[in-house]
Amino acid sequence: MKQSRLQKESLDTAARVYATRIASAEEYLAHRGLSLEDAQKAGLGVVVEPLPGHDSYVGRLSIPYITQSGVVDIRFRAIGPQEPKYMGLPGNETRMYNVSAIINADDTIAVCEGEIDTITLHYKVGINAVGIPGVNNWKPHYRKLLQDFETVIVFADGDQPGQDFARKLSREVSGILVINMPEGEDVNSMYLKHGVQWFKDKAGMR
Repeated sequence: MKQSRLQKESLDTAARVYATRIASAEEYLAHRGLSLEDAQKAGLGVVVEPLPGHDSYVGRLSIPYITQSGVVDIRFRAIGPQEPKYMGLPGNETRMYNVSAIINADDTIAVCEGEIDTITLHYKVGINAVGIPGVNNWKPHYRKLLQDFETVIVFADGDQPGQDFARKLSREVSGILVINMPEGEDVNSMYLKHGVQWFKDKAGMR
């Protein structure tokens, strides 16, 4: 569904306001191996003083979905023990995260599940990456966005949904290289344990 100018302006405003409070998530970010600078590059924020309609997101990390036209969505992730872990804006359809990576990548693009894993790959490991917010949110038209790349690396979570996700993409996208995380692990946890070189070695990169 096409967004109105007012909706886009509202999303841009929310992302900017929440980004000014990202320092309050510094401890959480450090726990995930991310710096404030990484968070600022990704436009992350924290909902401290909620805009109208955002009261239920207080205390959560705001994760803007940014395209060439601006912010098109915001997801909200629990920083502490809040449930559910993720919340979205009512009525917004799920989207591919960090789509600007497709424009900036050369012949290789990575795909993983979730925004934090995508940020880890993109900013910490240095591999251009896009993310799908959950294995069930893959959409057929995403294949067209990836079809021109020589290599598409799928970093699959070490659980059954992650394996199912990798198999699904292998059927739909050519040039797939699947890198499976060990059981119970994901991109971020493997980065914390093994650093950048583990990913570069698995992907055959220098």
